Amino acid sequence: MDIIAGRRALGAGMLGLAGLAAARPATAFVGPRPECLSPSAPGGGWDFTCRTVGRLMQELQVVDQPVQVSNMPGAVGAVAFANVTSRRAADHNLFVATSTVGLTQIAQRRYPGDIDRVRWLAMLGADTGVILVRADSRFKTLADFLGALKSDPGGIVTGGSSSLGGYDHLRLLLLAQKAGIPAADLKRFRWIHYDGGGPAVTQMLGGHVEVVSTDLAEIAGFVEAGQIRVLGAMAEARLAGAFADIPTAREQGYDVVGLNWRGFYTGGRVSDEHYNAMIAGLKRVYDSEGWKEAARRSGLQPVWRSGPEFERFVAGMVSELRGLSQEIGIIS
Repeated sequence: MDIIAGRRALGAGMLGLAGLAAARPATAFVGPRPECLSPSAPGGGWDFTCRTVGRLMQELQVVDQPVQVSNMPGAVGAVAFANVTSRRAADHNLFVATSTVGLTQIAQRRYPGDIDRVRWLAMLGADTGVILVRADSRFKTLADFLGALKSDPGGIVTGGSSSLGGYDHLRLLLLAQKAGIPAADLKRFRWIHYDGGGPAVTQMLGGHVEVVSTDLAEIAGFVEAGQIRVLGAMAEARLAGAFADIPTAREQGYDVVGLNWRGFYTGGRVSDEHYNAMIAGLKRVYDSEGWKEAARRSGLQPVWRSGPEFERFVAGMVSELRGLSQEIGIIS
């Protein structure tokens, strides 16, 4: 009887320990060394994403250890992608910051592999693409601008914060496609690359460029000051707060969503168990007030897509951007 009683006591103790374990916050990573890889130098957008999410993971007890942030800049994310796919494909400690910029590079085959080489975790926020003109511009609506572009594809000087074939440029071309402008005419557009949305708007105010395609967060101050007019926001629905009066491209008849999202991928051989645990941890960050405040300060709209839904979104975006890049001759 003493042996049986002892076994019962041991069993009760084990159940108690299991209950305590279940009561602990679920960690995002089964591995003990959580690491976020930023494909940019310190201070860049990917670095901000890693450091902000890593800090919140620790504050929310999503991880047992502080998240190490490692910087691996090079070739707009291609160096980090190559490192993960060749050396760390099964590392369930690791998650990598990425965005629409990186996905555009994959679409244009500038990475050593396609989207199936990694596992796409989640998107937590996005900046919204906008088409801008001066407040006194002859263009009052997107239809005015796109109509003029259709009539004279080389007659309007446009610009933004990406190079030819970069995402600012491609967003403009996607709108032009929806307006029925032929592929041959897309190649005739005049595009000037500036080092940021702010410099592009400054040059527009000086009369050097007539229309700018960029992210809203970069030029929000110009909008609030009344110096420029936003012809359309490439968002899924109207934005909130100070930008609620900006019409979307969709509501004007052009079904284009142009989000510069921020998110993460991990190695292509990470197990389903670890992959799902990572997503659960990132969702806890996304649901926190800390992330909402950090997103607001950086001009991002909180947006959540994860797992299979995010993978489908990534695949659809790559297909669209790759097709358009082929049409305008950026890739063959």
